[in-house]
Amino acid sequence: MKTGVIGLGTMGMGAALSLVKAGQEVHGCDLRAAVREEFVAAGGHACGRPAEFPAGLDVLVLFVVNAAQAEDALFGPDGCAGLLAPGCIVLCCVTVAPEAARKLAERLAGMGITMLDTPVSGGKVAAHGGTMTVMASGSAAGFERAQPVLDAIAGKVWRLGDEVGVGSTVKMVNQLLAGVHIAVAAEAMALGIRAGADPQVLYDVISSSAGSSWMWQNRMPHVLAGDDTPLSAVNIFVKDLGIVLDQARGLTFPLPMASAAHQLFLAAAANGQGMRDDAFVIRVWQALAGIALPEKPAS
Repeated sequence: MKTGVIGLGTMGMGAALSLVKAGQEVHGCDLRAAVREEFVAAGGHACGRPAEFPAGLDVLVLFVVNAAQAEDALFGPDGCAGLLAPGCIVLCCVTVAPEAARKLAERLAGMGITMLDTPVSGGKVAAHGGTMTVMASGSAAGFERAQPVLDAIAGKVWRLGDEVGVGSTVKMVNQLLAGVHIAVAAEAMALGIRAGADPQVLYDVISSSAGSSWMWQNRMPHVLAGDDTPLSAVNIFVKDLGIVLDQARGLTFPLPMASAAHQLFLAAAANGQGMRDDAFVIRVWQALAGIALPEKPAS
């Protein structure tokens, strides 16, 4: 199977490497030369523009940041939609609004190309381990043809129906919870530090108590290590919680917790933290209260 992957970031690189390990011919696309070199060294093929993909892709997987990038990668001046033969399956693994997913699918369908709505979750470890969770919707025929790709990148594929947009709806709910959980984990850690608790001891106690969460256990070690290298950046939740709030506004549905979390991520971005790890939304409280966060040990 010949597969293309657009976007070799944290998740896209993991997925592309999982496909290589599965024995597929994988062509990765990324603007960054160093990333392309890394992928080629791992056994893949690489290009800098989607328009440079070879003909005959069986499946194209999108791992870009947002709907605008997805549209540009497919239909922009350097896009690859014109290279895709009828019968090619596009997996849209991007977190987008449900309506944006439907519009992409409709435009591709007019070219004889099937798109599956397949946003993912699991982070870097799951991406590199081929164990991501995929929240998927679309045609049964599309799933059948894309099955070898899904088998290589996912530990669990949730089949959520035949209609594109359902997968993005479920991912939207996931991102609401993820964003709120990260923000409240940072708030709790910041409060404990301000009150005089030892951060490591606080982390250990909460991790074995009822107040723990997956995000507490996954993100607060970044804070304890003083390592703000972005595995998932603050700006991702500026975008994703923005999608959540836009959808809720259209449904006349109040989301007070998500709104508060979004404001915290916006505040962190305004404070220059947008490209840092999302756990460092905690720097909002550092700026407000002057708390001392753990520092990364000198190398």
